[in-house]
This record gives sequence, structure tokens and C-alpha cells, in this order.
Amino acid sequence: MQIIELREVLPEGADDDARTFPIVIGLAEAQAIERRLKGVVISRPQTHDLLANIIAELGGTLRSITVTDLKDHTFFATLDISREGGEPLHVDCRPSDAIAVGIAGNVPIFVAEHVLEAASKESP
Repeated sequence: MQIIELREVLPEGADDDARTFPIVIGLAEAQAIERRLKGVVISRPQTHDLLANIIAELGGTLRSITVTDLKDHTFFATLDISREGGEPLHVDCRPSDAIAVGIAGNVPIFVAEHVLEAASKESP
């Protein structure tokens, strides 16, 4: 089992009572995140690289990731994509996949307040 821990970013000067919560992720996503964090280049695109390439080739830019819900211990997220002259797109995905796609571009991760509250209560 691989775990990623998300931590709330507090405004500068705030008390350090940031809420945190873990998300269980698969080995493939963990390896993709680690590879992208370390800047390891491989000869052919992996699945998360492919998705990032498709977004770019279709004229989109990944602007953020949003963890939108928590139901039955399962997190839900969206890839938040902008297109020139178009409406923003919010593509449903697993948070682990979203993080694997967005980590190379230092894309911000947002968490809905109700999710942050519920996840903080569930975390040990």
C-alpha cells in the first residue's frame, strides 16, 4: 500500500494547525509521481505522460487539481483544464492519477472544505 499525504497550506503567519489526510494510491501511480518529482526521463511516454501530452496537444493547460468529494472512504477529484477561448473543463479522475499528471507542472491541488473536514476526522 502506497500513501500520499496532503497538507493544508495556511496563510503566512497563521498558527501551524494545518489539517492533513492520507490518500491510498496504487504502486503505478506512486512510481509515476516519484519519477516525475525526481525528473527521471524515460524513452517513451507512460500513461500519465500520455494524458499530459493529450491535454497539451488539444490546446489545453492543466491549471489545478481539485479533490471534490469523499464517499465510502473513496476520494474523487477533477483535472481542471483551461482552453484558450473555451469554458474550463473539469475531468473526473482519481486523485492519484491527477497528482501523477500534475506533479511535473507543479500544479496546485485544491480540496473542497467538506472533504478536508471529513478526511481530517477519519485520519488517525
